[in-house]
Amino acid sequence: MTDDARLPDALFWDMDGTLLDTEPLWEKVLVEFANRLDIEMTDALRDSTMGNSSVDAMTKVYDAALVPEAGRDFDADEDWMVQRVLELFDGGPPWRPGAVDALELVAGADIPMVLVTNTMREVTDVLLSTIGAERFVTTVCGDEVEAGKPAPHIYRRAAELVGFPIARCLAVEDSPAGAAATFAAGVRAIIVPSAIEVQPRATYTYRDSLVGLNLDDLAAALAHPHV
Repeated sequence: MTDDARLPDALFWDMDGTLLDTEPLWEKVLVEFANRLDIEMTDALRDSTMGNSSVDAMTKVYDAALVPEAGRDFDADEDWMVQRVLELFDGGPPWRPGAVDALELVAGADIPMVLVTNTMREVTDVLLSTIGAERFVTTVCGDEVEAGKPAPHIYRRAAELVGFPIARCLAVEDSPAGAAATFAAGVRAIIVPSAIEVQPRATYTYRDSLVGLNLDDLAAALAHPHV
């Protein structure tokens, strides 16, 4: 832990769209899933699923396809999605600009880091081979909490695991769902939008990218108003 009181006690990283440019791959799989249900993935439906947990995203596609509750095989369809995602991830997903330098900056300041992702554990563990599991004191996945982002549970769990007050932690997010989860949990956040605009909140600090992120930026984001 850093001795600089200006800096966060812990930093929570989102994965898809924030550290790794995986959103286009998830979108491709959701388009295929929609096609399996004989509907087209509209722009509005696609946007509504960005940053969601797999169950929430699947529910929205089921709803759009008017699939009755009795016809929704979440387990089998999620297994199919996992296998398709892992096939597309073969060879390693690309980093977002500035992500590696940002991770090294935070590590160099002795700030504990937690990976906080809506992605299910099975897929996250594969992607950690790219990111480096050793960078994080722990990881929390969307299928390990009561409800994924935009609900606050995943961030509250991260703070519990790392052992610091959530108000002394800082998150980095890219999607509306992820940003909403930080707000609901009471953790300030740096927002680096990727595919979809994130509407302003008092606790958000915006950046165009992670390129050039420095410790003063972290301190300023932590000091941002909280209402």
